[in-house]
Amino acid sequence: MKRTLTILFWFGIMFAHMAGAMLAAYLLGGLAEGLFPGASRLTNILILMLAFVMGVASLLTVAERKWSSLMQNRIGPNRARIHLPGLKDNALVGIPHFLADGAKMLFKEDFIPATANKLLYNLGPMLAFAPVFALFAVVPAGPSVTVFGKDIDMVVATPDFGLLYVFAIASLAVYGTSLAGWSSNNKFALLGGVRAASQMISYEVALGLSLVGLMMAFSTVQLPAFVGNVANELGRDIAASGQARYLWSERVGNFDIGIPAWGFLLQPLGFFLFFAAAFAETKRAPFDTPEGESEIIGYFVEYSGMKFGMFMISEFVEIVILSGLIVVLFFGGYHLPFGGEWLSNLEVMKANGWLYGTVLGTVFWAKVMFFVWLQLAIRWTFLRFRYDQIQTLGWKILLPAGLINVFATGALVLWDPSLRALALFGLLQIGVLMALTMSSAAKKEPGTEGHGHGHDAHGHGHDTHGHGLPTHAHAAHEDTHSAGAHSGATAASH
Repeated sequence: MKRTLTILFWFGIMFAHMAGAMLAAYLLGGLAEGLFPGASRLTNILILMLAFVMGVASLLTVAERKWSSLMQNRIGPNRARIHLPGLKDNALVGIPHFLADGAKMLFKEDFIPATANKLLYNLGPMLAFAPVFALFAVVPAGPSVTVFGKDIDMVVATPDFGLLYVFAIASLAVYGTSLAGWSSNNKFALLGGVRAASQMISYEVALGLSLVGLMMAFSTVQLPAFVGNVANELGRDIAASGQARYLWSERVGNFDIGIPAWGFLLQPLGFFLFFAAAFAETKRAPFDTPEGESEIIGYFVEYSGMKFGMFMISEFVEIVILSGLIVVLFFGGYHLPFGGEWLSNLEVMKANGWLYGTVLGTVFWAKVMFFVWLQLAIRWTFLRFRYDQIQTLGWKILLPAGLINVFATGALVLWDPSLRALALFGLLQIGVLMALTMSSAAKKEPGTEGHGHGHDAHGHGHDTHGHGLPTHAHAAHEDTHSAGAHSGATAASH
């Protein structure tokens, strides 16, 4: 009970900070826009990208260690303390570890190998971090509202090429990993760089193909258009669009309910393909073969100090960016699943655009934090895939499934432009997936889901469902994972 209350308390603190930051973003945007047009985009950079993205990514270095310790029944980070009266005997939920890691990376010696190519060696961390960080510039984190008589868009940039910008910038991260491995003049780093680059390039194909069906359904590549607007938003005479509109709807008094045109309902297969491909792009477990200590050394093995920190923090930034893109593309962005029109038609919302934006902006970040949590849970649940399994998944499973999804989506959109047929097909896919999952769980017999390393259906020995590792190798593999053998956990030792 105490742990539950503690978790609820910190959830309340988190949501309060989200709401306060979104309120500040809208108010500062309104003030800045009054100084000169376009200034609100600069304040969005400060709050959305620096405060939200970098703040959340930095705190995830502690959150991942605490979440993994909770899953593995360990204590977690609690040794770092602040030696001040009233604080020195308090672990402060591990926050001092985050401060200690940052200070250590800033002041640690910046070692450069004597035989390294210094220009490319220094360029590697920049190319690994900058493209990932720049992706959030096109992600809308809240609705467009009027503040102090000025129209404020809660997004940094709205280019016409939207998703194409995401594909183009995301692909640049390959150069960072490749240069980091090659420029170090270390054979182990080179092997890690080659493996990372081949994995990222392989999954970029499936990543792009997974969103083609979504583009056909909404006839756009702009991210704000995917999110859309509710009907008569804040009294404006506009029609519902994007994921804000309903496929089927009813009204209970003034309250609107129904099935919204969310991307997940229209493209469930596209969502799973995108999530798997993007997860592999982050190079985190179970796709962390470029850093598998039992078989290969990571591509940034020769980096120290803040250069190492840039590689590490880029992975956590990718978690936040991926969560934001999933929310915008498949889960309605900042919109509620129902009651959106009722909320926008409230007099208090019409009179105070900043309040409406704060509420929906908090909804957006709440969805983002759910998918952040989901990625951490997956990272600490699954064992690392073999490299050949990763390539097989990308080329022989995700790619053909993406092609089938494109053909089926195109046919259904041509047949029924209202997207209702596509939604029914999506609900059918979700039902089939749930049936397969539940039937597989029902077939489990007591005693067969043990953790042994034999040849049973759920073991990890030489059976068809395991990872094909010998028994002794698998034991060492598990030991490596239980020690947190990933760069996220390595931060504690570096």
